[in-house]
Amino acid sequence: MTIFGRFLTVAAVVAAASVQAQRVDDPISRIREVDIKADLFTLAGDEMRGREGGTLDEMDASVWIAERAREAGLLPAGDNGTYFQFFPLERFRTSAGSTVTIGETALRMGRDVVTDAPLLAMVDAPVVVTTTEAAATAEVTGRAVVVRFMPPVVDPAAPAQSGAAANVLRNWARALQRTVAPLEPAAIIVLVGDAHTDQWNRVAFPFSRGTYALDIEGTVAPRTPTKGIPLLYVRESAAGTIAAEARVEAAIFTDTFTYPSVNIVAKLPGRDPALANEYVLFSAHQDHDGERYPVNGDAIWNGADDNATTAVALLAIGRAFAAAPGRRSALFVWHGAEERGLMGSRWYAKKPTVPIASIVAVLNGDMMGRNDPKTAALLGALPPHRNSPDLVEMAHQANQAITRFEVDSSWDEPTHREGWYYRSDHLPYARVGIPAIFFSTLLHPDYHTPFDNPDRIDIEKLTKMTKWMYATGRAVAERDVRPALDPTFKLERCRDFTGNYCG
Repeated sequence: MTIFGRFLTVAAVVAAASVQAQRVDDPISRIREVDIKADLFTLAGDEMRGREGGTLDEMDASVWIAERAREAGLLPAGDNGTYFQFFPLERFRTSAGSTVTIGETALRMGRDVVTDAPLLAMVDAPVVVTTTEAAATAEVTGRAVVVRFMPPVVDPAAPAQSGAAANVLRNWARALQRTVAPLEPAAIIVLVGDAHTDQWNRVAFPFSRGTYALDIEGTVAPRTPTKGIPLLYVRESAAGTIAAEARVEAAIFTDTFTYPSVNIVAKLPGRDPALANEYVLFSAHQDHDGERYPVNGDAIWNGADDNATTAVALLAIGRAFAAAPGRRSALFVWHGAEERGLMGSRWYAKKPTVPIASIVAVLNGDMMGRNDPKTAALLGALPPHRNSPDLVEMAHQANQAITRFEVDSSWDEPTHREGWYYRSDHLPYARVGIPAIFFSTLLHPDYHTPFDNPDRIDIEKLTKMTKWMYATGRAVAERDVRPALDPTFKLERCRDFTGNYCG
């Protein structure tokens, strides 16, 4: 063979290898740090005002995501040929018009006094001022029991707590309620001093929001307020000194109304006619806490990690699938109102825009951009919460091949104090029998604070998490058979958010 001939042969081999590399590597190469960072800083920026579920801010963020999905080449898969699936949130709250007077002092509902839960109550009773220790034996029947909040001493060696466990005031007050309510007082009043402003804010700001419900089938009877013994939180500085002969007069009412939240739904059709009618569902939520009480002057709770990280990861995964479709179709759902109680995923699991039997797996992510860059978590990976060994194995293989995280599965244990498996959008799908796993990098001190900002996200780690999620979904999309369910799967939870044993 001539030198020229050998050159052509080598060139042909190199070209063929280059084409093969391009075909294999190009899709995942679409997952780029620069794109993820740009999307994250927009979605979790102050302009989005924290994307609170059921508000115009959530709608603005949802429209932005839908437009980015369209630009990525994803097709609409929501209702009526759109990217959107709206659903109604039912809201139930104590009316701001409720009145509470202690002695001669009229308190402003929502500012000076808040209720622990919406209810109907009429109170006209003398006060009895006591302590937590004396409350169980004091003469409280028919009286308004007044107790000053005294937070328990915290063991500095105890593990940090988050979520509901961090609400020391509410946990303390409800323990007092369990002690005193059987004695049939007219009301229970917890005085909160100015030294405990953070704990006051934790109960006062949820007051204006109330509680939420979802009537998926339209069969639930209208909610009606319950009558009961009100548990009231009162700012001590607003109430002033409470005289021994003072009386409490209260008229507490409730408001109920309905307003919309939304799922954003997009798809990329599969290339294999035999499998294109099956879907690999990539799951995130786009909402967070919105504007709440200020901490160090910052009142926007941006939710960069929770969960703008996975919301923008889905956009990057969408771009990768658009570059090279899988055999199965890829389905992308950004769930609304997750922070209200997994509302969007509960709705979509019951009212999917594709046949429920066509969803072969759900890959959910929540909080994917913080903590040690070498570690990550996969939930739904250990019994009893593992509902598909096949899916878990594909995730582990993808990690070994692509990202090589040290996988922490300890938070998957039913005895873990945070109950983390139960707190994200894979759960409703697992409940209806769809293989489901949950990618996360777990909690950190900025969780549900105004400091969960985009500049604190490890973009390199988030990009790796995105690639892990993508590679797992790609494996599902290319496989001849769908992941099998584990017949031994069960939902088992042995502790609540505060670390107490369930029972």
